[in-house]
Amino acid sequence: MTTSTPNRRSAPDAGGDRAFFGQPKGLATLFFVELWERFSYYGMRAILLYFLIGKVADGGLGIDETTGTAVVTIYGASVYLLSIIGGFTADRMFGPRRSTLYGALVIMSGHICLAIPATPTAWLGIALVALGTGLLKPNVSTMVGMQYKGDDPRRDAGFSIFYMSINIGAFFSPLVVGWLRDRYGFHAGFSAAAVGMAVAVVWFVRGRKVLGPHVDDVPNPLTRQERTKVGGLAVGALVAFGLVVVVAGLWRDTILDQMIDAISIVALLTPIAYFTMMFRSPKVEKEEKSHLLAYLPLWIGAMLFWMIFEQAAGKMALFAADRTVTETAGVNVNPEWFQSINPLAIVVLAPVAGWIWTRRAGRFPSTPMKFVLGVTLIGVSALALSWAFATFKGNTAPVYILGGVFVLQTVAELCLSPVGLSATTRLAPKAFASQAMALWFLGSAAGQALAAQLIQGLGGLSDSTYYLVNAVITLVVAGVLLALVPWIRTKMATAELHSAVGASTH
Repeated sequence: MTTSTPNRRSAPDAGGDRAFFGQPKGLATLFFVELWERFSYYGMRAILLYFLIGKVADGGLGIDETTGTAVVTIYGASVYLLSIIGGFTADRMFGPRRSTLYGALVIMSGHICLAIPATPTAWLGIALVALGTGLLKPNVSTMVGMQYKGDDPRRDAGFSIFYMSINIGAFFSPLVVGWLRDRYGFHAGFSAAAVGMAVAVVWFVRGRKVLGPHVDDVPNPLTRQERTKVGGLAVGALVAFGLVVVVAGLWRDTILDQMIDAISIVALLTPIAYFTMMFRSPKVEKEEKSHLLAYLPLWIGAMLFWMIFEQAAGKMALFAADRTVTETAGVNVNPEWFQSINPLAIVVLAPVAGWIWTRRAGRFPSTPMKFVLGVTLIGVSALALSWAFATFKGNTAPVYILGGVFVLQTVAELCLSPVGLSATTRLAPKAFASQAMALWFLGSAAGQALAAQLIQGLGGLSDSTYYLVNAVITLVVAGVLLALVPWIRTKMATAELHSAVGASTH
């Protein structure tokens, strides 16, 4: 995820540097940093729910299932919200390298806190990992772009290699951390995540020179007056958030539930504020506002997509632990292992999807139709989970039930996620190009916040009913999107024409 400018200045000697599979040697450093950071992130995420709802005698926190699932979901929302801060610190304060380093150190501290068998340090650790990931996440991809000159034909291939690191780390971490949790307990699993992050930090520091001096650039540094203003705004934001937590106490009894609601409110109101600002801005032309209006239903569809998709570590983790067989073909099945299916499926299916979209370029399916397919498939996966929760009691579901749902959701992801950024750049107002990219990623935060509220609101009902509600909402929106496809296609075509005319007049 990238919320800051992806290529402020490229490496001056990038064209002659082919040390890493024909790519700049700086890519090797960033590849392994991202691999180990994702190892730590997905490893911690794989066992987080089990840790929250596990018995205290077994090393868990003993939280009820509904609240624990909501916490995991709102944790994911927090990561995407805090990524805005990561983009800001890189652009205005520290530059991408130092923002990444500070984020990595905060993440490592969080995992160390989680490795300590104490409740207060556990909550501190969760908060630190969310904050550190928000600082780091937008900036590693930014530095990848900085390794290339603007016209370097290797750029796309370089990013493809880089994104493989994400899937490698995401694939192996649930396997390793799940095994450690099963053999030695939760804190051993969190320790592995801490070690993974420590490796990332060491690798990043050792590879500093090959990244080039440009990774320390601060493209738009704060003036002395702005620093004072930003400090005041930060204090004001913290006070405002505290007030939201207090207000949530009017309908919530515990501080944990109040925090969940407060973060949900912020995650849902922030994109609303972004859209409102763009629609009301005098810098946005009338034609651009019509393009932005066409983008709105796509964004809502994406929000609902992430609402269901990001339950891999939530409701789907419950199905893995409580409904799926614990042994198949003589192999003991750890529930965490299912979370390795998505990255494996991405590696296998992404080239196939890329080949299909390339062959079908300019024909069916169009970009908005890909959104419809993605939202429809994720809705179908929710129907499948509703059926599975209603059908299988105890650890009786064959492995292929949940495994098949993960693969179906991966296909849905490949339909929607890659074209989301493209649609955003094509329909965004020129004056708000960067903010529109942040808005796209806020869809995940809003979707997970909505999921947290549904989890709590439907807490008295079955998991089957929860997924049925999710499926109905999503499939209805998919139907609306299908009806809007011709109109959205027209707006996207006029947006491209408008952009071409604007470019020719400058």
